[in-house]
Amino acid sequence: MKIAVLGAGAWGTALAVSFSAQHEVRLWGRNREQLLAAASTRTNASALPGITLPQALYIVTELNEALANADLALIATTTAGLATVAQDVHQLQPAIPIIWACKGFDKTSGELPHEVVGRLLDAPNRAWTASVSKPNYGVLSGPSFAMEVAKGLPTALTLAANDFAFAQKTAAALNSQSVRVYSNADLIGVELGGALKNVMAIAAGIGDGMQLGMNARAALITRGLAEMMRLGVAMGGRAETFMGLTGLGDLVLTATGSLSRNRTVGIALAEGKSLAQVLQTLGHVAEGVNSAQVARGLAKKFSVQMPITEAVYAVLFERADAKAALKQLLARETKAE
Repeated sequence: MKIAVLGAGAWGTALAVSFSAQHEVRLWGRNREQLLAAASTRTNASALPGITLPQALYIVTELNEALANADLALIATTTAGLATVAQDVHQLQPAIPIIWACKGFDKTSGELPHEVVGRLLDAPNRAWTASVSKPNYGVLSGPSFAMEVAKGLPTALTLAANDFAFAQKTAAALNSQSVRVYSNADLIGVELGGALKNVMAIAAGIGDGMQLGMNARAALITRGLAEMMRLGVAMGGRAETFMGLTGLGDLVLTATGSLSRNRTVGIALAEGKSLAQVLQTLGHVAEGVNSAQVARGLAKKFSVQMPITEAVYAVLFERADAKAALKQLLARETKAE
């Protein structure tokens, strides 16, 4: 299969490295100088230091070159960049299937990624004909740190799509010895799991920063999963999705792993740093910050109780003291589980 990986950050580069072992992969990004340097040195030092890019991986500076004769476009930008890249792809290659590997909500609309892309493809000015049918689209998600994927360490992911047959076929094609890809028909559940786990990871990071111990962390993870599931079911997702890779699996990794940006945000907040200081020091996108704001709004809209999300929101956007917020959360009145 010929795959265009669009986005040359850590995650896009890692996926391109992994998939190039058995597919023809072209990696593209918006930073031309970065791409030229990567092609010359066979490293993407700013995104994945220490990883050698295989000679089989093509690095291109033009989007139309990346998409030429491609069977699949894999967008690995941030959630904020998804709509723009999907629009560009659709204008150049209207029939090519699109999958994305970002997790979160659209910052402007609060929509999930599949809603953003679906709205783009369903726009009134799209003229689908017998020769050019509406392309399939979906999300590739699951518990995964880019560096480990790039190193070829075992990873399991889920591909959910608007068409389950497409999800099955594409998942089977992407499956390899190091990356196990499962198929799923629950776009809402898979995307919500990927977005909401970042909020819970911030809470877990606050607990770790306060040195509350592993018992408290386990409690936050477990109750966080319950929150995720409640909202997911209310929005039309399947409860069982949240017990899988993109729910429990991704939550455990992001809430406990040392490479987790969102957990790092929580730890820094517990140390008394402001959100502005934390994000400036981090230097990368922490999707949980925007996701906390959107998730809080969705909880109110669907009348779902999400106390952990409320506490994280208060710390991030209402200047609540991180330690006090978490202690108050852990001191809530007990009730039947």
